[in-house]
Amino acid sequence: MSQALVLQTDFGLSDGAVNAMYGVAHSVNQTLPIYDLTHDIPPFNIWEASYRLLQTCNYWPRETVFVSVVDPGVGSERKSVVAKTTTNQYIVTPDNGTLTHISQSIGLVEVRAIDERTNRLPKSGASHTFHGRDIYAYTAARLASKEITFEQVGPQIDLNSIINLCSQKADIENGEIRGIIDILDVRFGNLWSNISRDLFEKQKINYGETVEIVIKHGNRKVYVNQMTYGRSFADTRIGQPIVYVNSLDNMAVAINQGSFAKAYNIGTGSNWSIAIRKTESTYSKNGINLATRQHQQQQ
Repeated sequence: MSQALVLQTDFGLSDGAVNAMYGVAHSVNQTLPIYDLTHDIPPFNIWEASYRLLQTCNYWPRETVFVSVVDPGVGSERKSVVAKTTTNQYIVTPDNGTLTHISQSIGLVEVRAIDERTNRLPKSGASHTFHGRDIYAYTAARLASKEITFEQVGPQIDLNSIINLCSQKADIENGEIRGIIDILDVRFGNLWSNISRDLFEKQKINYGETVEIVIKHGNRKVYVNQMTYGRSFADTRIGQPIVYVNSLDNMAVAINQGSFAKAYNIGTGSNWSIAIRKTESTYSKNGINLATRQHQQQQ
């Protein structure tokens, strides 16, 4: 029985690139179930590709095969690999940092370099710019269809040699919870941090209490303010900021019915840091954060 094949790229859907990958996979096995994770990764944004795999993988069955092609180094000496996770899933991707979040949060048990002599689309040897079609979709389809085993992908390589992007682990120091802005909830502009709910709760912050948020880009402060810790956006008024637990059980910051990222021009990655500290509660009876209102009135 074939396993699901899940595709992720930065190709978009305005041309035939993704469709060609579908065609290659179906040329291996016409009944292969193929799904899209996303094809809207910003061009060349390896960090976001890495995060979107983490966001998705845990919700797919064992032995699902993922293909992630965000590959600014296509045609270079970078390796093409298949990684096996601790949850017995497979990720077919260039070794360029795409495995960072999976490696750190889920774990890898083995990685193999793709042997292009046997795992490459026939009659595609002269092309060096579309590995997503010629190598990754082809190899992934053969693996998902059980035409090849994981061992037949190619030689095993040292896990310590896999490229990881620079990252910062969330921690607590002097009562301040520190982490990074891992990613955006793109459509709504919410900021998703790498601060887990478990780490946040160690500071004994309760729903309805006030926290201070400091966001930096490098050493430059971009945003400093106080806001409510709420269960959902209903715990604050439209246009007001809120801290909440997102769908991955990490802490996030949003503006109710607004885009936090656009409002304050905030990006993502290891150079975007966030710090959270509990403050004295300053609320009116209807739960609106008075400190935030005062801050806005002063601007």
